[in-house]
Amino acid sequence: MKTFCGRANPTTGAMEWLEEDENYDYHQEIARSRYADMLHDKDRNMKYYQGIRAAVSRVKERGEKAIVLDIGTGTGLLSMMAASAGADFCYAIEVFKPMANAAVKIVEKNGFRDKIKVINKHSTEVTVGPDGDMQCRANILVTELFDTELIGEGALPTYEHAHKYLVQEGCEAVPHRATVYVQLVESKRMWSWNKLFPVRVEAEDGEKIVVSPSEMENCPGVPSVCDIQLNQMPSSDFTILSDVVTMFSVDFSKPVRSASTYYRVQLEPVKSGKAQIVLSWWDIDMDPSGTINCTMAPYWVKSTSAFQWRDHWMQCVYFLPNEEPVLQGEKVYLTACRDEYSVWYKLQKARGEDNKADVCVESPICRCQAHLLWNRPRFGELNDQNRTRQYIKSLMNVLRTDSVCLCISDGSLLPVLAHYLGAKQVFTVENSAVSRSVMEKFFKANHLEDKIKILEARPESLTSSHLEDKKISVLVGEPFFTTSLLPWHNLYFWYARTAVSKHLASNVTILPQSASLHMMIVEFQDLWRIRSPCGICEGFDVRTMDDMIKSSLDFRESKEAEPHPLWEYPCKSLSDPLEVLVFDFRETVPQHCLSTEGSVNLLRKGKSHGAVLWMEYHLTADISVSTGLMQISNEKGNCEWNPHCKQAVYFFSSVIESESLADLPSAVMYAINFDTKTGDIAMDFKLI
Repeated sequence: MKTFCGRANPTTGAMEWLEEDENYDYHQEIARSRYADMLHDKDRNMKYYQGIRAAVSRVKERGEKAIVLDIGTGTGLLSMMAASAGADFCYAIEVFKPMANAAVKIVEKNGFRDKIKVINKHSTEVTVGPDGDMQCRANILVTELFDTELIGEGALPTYEHAHKYLVQEGCEAVPHRATVYVQLVESKRMWSWNKLFPVRVEAEDGEKIVVSPSEMENCPGVPSVCDIQLNQMPSSDFTILSDVVTMFSVDFSKPVRSASTYYRVQLEPVKSGKAQIVLSWWDIDMDPSGTINCTMAPYWVKSTSAFQWRDHWMQCVYFLPNEEPVLQGEKVYLTACRDEYSVWYKLQKARGEDNKADVCVESPICRCQAHLLWNRPRFGELNDQNRTRQYIKSLMNVLRTDSVCLCISDGSLLPVLAHYLGAKQVFTVENSAVSRSVMEKFFKANHLEDKIKILEARPESLTSSHLEDKKISVLVGEPFFTTSLLPWHNLYFWYARTAVSKHLASNVTILPQSASLHMMIVEFQDLWRIRSPCGICEGFDVRTMDDMIKSSLDFRESKEAEPHPLWEYPCKSLSDPLEVLVFDFRETVPQHCLSTEGSVNLLRKGKSHGAVLWMEYHLTADISVSTGLMQISNEKGNCEWNPHCKQAVYFFSSVIESESLADLPSAVMYAINFDTKTGDIAMDFKLI
């Protein structure tokens, strides 16, 4: 059997469906899963174990047999905890077949074969009775079905069904309850991920301001949560407007309702300002008294210094539909609405009586389409004034009054900048219906609809009639394409430039004139854990899982880099940054591969977890923009990364195999190959 997988093709700028071996999808799922991260989460595992021991004891004290239902068992860890805590029997449910098979092996290896039955089904298909999957209903319900938003993985409908059909009334539950907390803040940085700010351009004929269409201004955006490592957000980037308040909680030991509902709290602002963002996180109590507590609270809320790093549960950023001015001490109502899988927020001024008439039951929908075209980092990038200034400066250097300009990038503001900076004529290629529609609205809002021509054609099918028989004297790109996942996928610009060669004037200026691929060897503070084997977890042998992840990484992916937004994942540089490949956009894409090899010296002591790779675009001879390293901020080697882009991380096998290197390596050998036929980059590294 074959399976089809979507992959970005950098040579066409499109998502393509490739036929893969039937195991590909499964290996991807395992290789990129968060199992390793969860098994390394000591705090979570310890608290679950304490909660499970306590629940088993409470049931035994009542003189009952302890029958456990563990939904979403994964490796079988929580069931093994229950069995070793004295549970009489455990039913471990796991819907993902390869994972269920692994759980069977792990359970057997740890000697719990007679106490744990692994059931490879969705919990809603599990049957109870003499001939059923379960002999009887359970009296202890153990689950770990939570995501950063708490309910995004379907915890509520799963609990609702379990209480109706799979567990006894008055059962014990681990966790016993979850509580969601919120805090109102003002943050220009986070707000810039959801709205486009006006762009100021100093042109020959005075200052021009590029504005958003009003429907974009008033659009609530997309309903999906923005989950980030809030602990990496410096306190200078937001202003706290309210105390932390409890928004709602769910008691898992009683029947749970998943139907849409809302919760409302009254807030008294501690400071006046613009309410833009609701920050949110949750905690879980593993026992009824709340003495065993596991919290996701960020650094400014949690007094303890012992932070548990985790990537499977982070914190949530919610954007209010509109910015609301609030005054210190003047009460407001915050409403949280939820359906089965997501939460959204609305802020209202407090009126005399508790006004319930206008509760937001409808999930927010983006009607302006910009939030469908641009993801949140892209909004941030478009709002980055320093970055925009570099493009303005470069365009001023290259544009003449008779310039005919063609822009190739998805949903870019470059055509507007080019027009305001004096180009005689501006064309822009928009490949998708969404980007065409957004840019049309944009040009219209700025009265430029007859000044900039949108071409609804792919670069290779442009004809001279599209360009009104003119030759292009300036070809520009950021470059940015929505299908790009890894930094070098934006090299599609080079392929597009090659495709439009016949329409370019002989003395054409290309901006950026070239790009370069850079790399640096780093030690991660925590990110290495997501790929590192666990071995023994809370006394249980989970090496079967480690082997499974390793063989999936070996299946193919381990020779590939993976994208991560490194501003959220601190690391220190062990080597100097190094330019490894150059791509000259003034020439067409060559037929032959571009490859390089060499070695890079390690200057600092530390664990070489991997290489980070990023692109730099040389707009003109002396102006460049980086999608990766912005600076190494101190002698310790702490790095500052471009916050709007994901960088490529290639984990070394020493992380994946967790071998401790007796001698610290002094250098890293590398071999990097750019295949011009596929647009892919293959790489290999060796510690020496």
